[in-house]
Amino acid sequence: MSGKLVVLTCGGGNGAHCLAGLASVRPDIESRVLTMYADEAERWAANLDSGFIITVHNDDGSIKSIKTKPSLVTKDPKKAVPGVDYIFIVVPAFAHAMYFEAIAPYIDDNTVIVGLPGQAGFEFECVNLLGDKAKRCTMVTFESLPWACRLVEFGKNVEILGFKDTLGASLLKGKECNLTKPIIETTQYILGEKPKVRHVQNYIAITLMAKSIVHPPIMYGKWSQWDGKPLSEKPLFYQGLDERQAELLSGVSDECVATAKAIEKKVPGLDMSDVIHVFDWYLNYYSDQITDKSNLMMAMRTNKAYDGLVHPMKEIEPGKYVPDFTYRYMAEDVPEGIVPMKGIAELAGVSTPYLDEVITWCQGKLNKEFLVGNKLTGKDLKDTRAPQKYGYNKLEDLFTGSFEVTPR
Repeated sequence: MSGKLVVLTCGGGNGAHCLAGLASVRPDIESRVLTMYADEAERWAANLDSGFIITVHNDDGSIKSIKTKPSLVTKDPKKAVPGVDYIFIVVPAFAHAMYFEAIAPYIDDNTVIVGLPGQAGFEFECVNLLGDKAKRCTMVTFESLPWACRLVEFGKNVEILGFKDTLGASLLKGKECNLTKPIIETTQYILGEKPKVRHVQNYIAITLMAKSIVHPPIMYGKWSQWDGKPLSEKPLFYQGLDERQAELLSGVSDECVATAKAIEKKVPGLDMSDVIHVFDWYLNYYSDQITDKSNLMMAMRTNKAYDGLVHPMKEIEPGKYVPDFTYRYMAEDVPEGIVPMKGIAELAGVSTPYLDEVITWCQGKLNKEFLVGNKLTGKDLKDTRAPQKYGYNKLEDLFTGSFEVTPR
């Protein structure tokens, strides 16, 4: 196998199937899979001989089938990790720590670790759990998944319904990491032609761009005045947006942009221009799907990509629904989303009344305490990925130490 690029996909969901399959199409890539959830590895490995199909829906309406198979699917990191060049973490943010801990003993020097997507605080957690080895690795964070995809049959068939046009990725390079191949170009080769991978200058910019800002303000705006009575149908999530929810989301986004601008002023050499308002992001990424671009509320209400998507609800009796506050829109997007963003804003000295209001309500529903007043000093900060949890107490701490923050 010498001479091949060895790529490990961590995870067993739809995104992991897509990546492991696309990587294994390349004749000069050895594609491995590590999935530690339940019996996924055994189930996928049982189908390995017959391979699996990636069904690709192209923009022109044509459909292409790609038959492919990874060389290895296992739940044993001792078999999966040694000799790997690129490790893609393709699991929800709450599961990142489990994979970091599993792979840490077996990682070689000069490994590239990719969060696909990373979500806020990915690098903080990776550096913390890899310890000294992190200095000899490079972390790549993608802003979102490259595809809209769904699993048709586990280990046998995954569908790619659409590709993003472009996708931002940041690098945080250990000062003792020596790589011979350019990271952005190599990552592009692994993913294929689409989406076009765009280099975001630094990891804090991509943290403040994370789309985990979207769900918590909408949940708060929708349910903070709820009377507790069950609903007879599940309300639309994005296409049911009202003015109050749009104001909250816009306010949170304004605070992320203000944080980026404050950091750019205080830290020489940083380019934070990728941190744009969520309304501008929607116009960039969904321009063909949105019919009314007059404001954020109407853009989200008329985004065809969101047709029919509803609030996370629990059916407590037939035809009676209540909101599900344990769903990832809250359980993940608060501790591994807006709380790390609040932490960065705090270090930058930016006041965040909208973030504070949203976090205060959300933490009550999660039965957690992250924020006390307007400061991240709550007893449950240990359950988040805020920079303060990892000992970053000054803004410069984010940009100094054993890592190159703006590597080329």
